[in-house]
Amino acid sequence: MSDRKHQRPGHTGDLHVMLHAKPRLILVFVPVVLLIMLPIFQYGMRIGERIVPNITDFFYTMTGPSPSATPMPILSFPASLPKVGVIPYTVQAGDSCDEILTIQMRMEDAGQLFSDANPNTVKELGRVIGQDCHRLQPSMVIRLAPQYPLVAVSGVVLKIEPTATQQPIPTPLVTIPTQSPATSDCSSGCFLTLRIDRETQIRLFVQTTVPVHIGSWVWAQAMLARTHIADFANYPFVDPEASLNGMTMNACDLQIDRIHDSNGLACDQLLPNTIDDDGGAWLFGVTGPANLGHWGYQLGLPSNTSVLIWLTNWNGALSFHRGNPVYRYNEITRMYNT
Repeated sequence: MSDRKHQRPGHTGDLHVMLHAKPRLILVFVPVVLLIMLPIFQYGMRIGERIVPNITDFFYTMTGPSPSATPMPILSFPASLPKVGVIPYTVQAGDSCDEILTIQMRMEDAGQLFSDANPNTVKELGRVIGQDCHRLQPSMVIRLAPQYPLVAVSGVVLKIEPTATQQPIPTPLVTIPTQSPATSDCSSGCFLTLRIDRETQIRLFVQTTVPVHIGSWVWAQAMLARTHIADFANYPFVDPEASLNGMTMNACDLQIDRIHDSNGLACDQLLPNTIDDDGGAWLFGVTGPANLGHWGYQLGLPSNTSVLIWLTNWNGALSFHRGNPVYRYNEITRMYNT
């Protein structure tokens, strides 16, 4: 009995020893923990300093206003503008109006467009060429106009007019950025007022997802506005006396600042036209870097020469090939000659 009672105080003694030893263990353990945790804490602080601002910037970008793009500086306007005109042609033996238009102007649908079944169309053709198609004689000089002609233009955007007002639909916890008044979404179509020289402005209809800003520089090929003829919706010619100033045109092959719209309208998508049937299109332009040089058309002519050239169509893309017709504008006759 006495031996059993003597063993219990032994456990109490061991606990007493451990309690007295614990402060010493803490004094050893705490410095070790500090030596381990302090570098981890400092490393975590440095990581956090980089991550938190990035996260903040991410949410600010998602919910904040869209940054305004910096437009290109205004480039130099061309010294001269494209001129609308006609080509003189001397009638040869056996020529007919259909043959002349088909061969000389590459107008494959001439016989369908100008038909005796619709005398009004033949009458209008006679007015353009300056002779009655039924009375052509060798050595007669007639005027040939390009069908559905395009024009190469470039200039600075002065005004943007969206064709439809788009209202964003807010969703919870998402801030819809307020659109800058100087930029517009033209994916559904816009009219751009474009200054193409110091005194000339045109109105260009574009449909593009490329950002457009006031002050942007635009390069485009566009379909010239044709003369309106009653009961002749597909009349193909432009009034040679027409002025570019104030003209409204549809654009194709569009570039805005440094971005070419690869998904935009091809020129053969502008209606009406006969680009696919004819295998190409006529283009009025001016040589030099401020105009035709932008498209890389190497014509071997002095800069600022007004020309009418034939572009070859390849799957909707128009390009100039060596051997294609090139006509130069004559300021005296106001016609185009080879």
